[in-house]
Amino acid sequence: MLNLLKKLALLWLLIALPAYAGSQAGGEIQFTPQQITSFAKKVEKNLAAKGAYVAILARMGRPASEMPEGMHYTHVAFAVYSQITTADGRKVPGYAIYNLYQKDDQPDVSTLVQDFPVDFFSGVAVLEAGIVIPSPELQKRLLNVIGSPTYAALHDPRYSLIANPYTLGRQNCTEHTLDVLNAAIYETSDINKIKIAERKFFKAQSVNVSPFKLMFGAMFSAQITTADQPKSVPETATFETIAAYLKQYDQGSEMYTVLPDAP
Repeated sequence: MLNLLKKLALLWLLIALPAYAGSQAGGEIQFTPQQITSFAKKVEKNLAAKGAYVAILARMGRPASEMPEGMHYTHVAFAVYSQITTADGRKVPGYAIYNLYQKDDQPDVSTLVQDFPVDFFSGVAVLEAGIVIPSPELQKRLLNVIGSPTYAALHDPRYSLIANPYTLGRQNCTEHTLDVLNAAIYETSDINKIKIAERKFFKAQSVNVSPFKLMFGAMFSAQITTADQPKSVPETATFETIAAYLKQYDQGSEMYTVLPDAP
């Protein structure tokens, strides 16, 4: 009976929440290695053609039909133009992906992981990339932050599926991305100043899930908590709300999608 309740709780939450299980490094493979590699290369070539040194990259870990209103992507990370060392020791230009991933054996704990576009898209449900390219000035500042101790210092390993971006104590991939962005925008490593700015200027996404489902799910899943949610309706950051934030406050930023080539 207990196992059945656990399964029901997780099923309800997977249907109702933004499925930040996409913040795990791996997922069930839906496409061939050739399809994934081809799409990952297309994303890289697109970023390079636009001259992007830093971009915000999002993927679809679940089909759009299973996502809540206002949410489309399940995982967000930074793509940073880099010199990549190949298995045979060669140096080639490409994009390294800077992620916040949940630990496989501890889903309520996250770690910062660097991988590559092929890894990033390997477990997606749909081959589609959401991309935001910040303005050139903000890209320069982001490079400084990502290459400094501030990037890791802004990481809170206490993971929550629906982390509130306005509070401290829990974090998911989108909140960490937002914190790093604001560290670059305001040129500060002070998390308290960053949170003040986010509460003043950033508009989070409401998570429209019944309190009963949240309570029931939290009983059986360590990655779900409302401990950092002071309001009755939880709020979280999403790719869409981050894109809207930059569109309003970062003149010159650009948001678009990349789809695979037609067969």
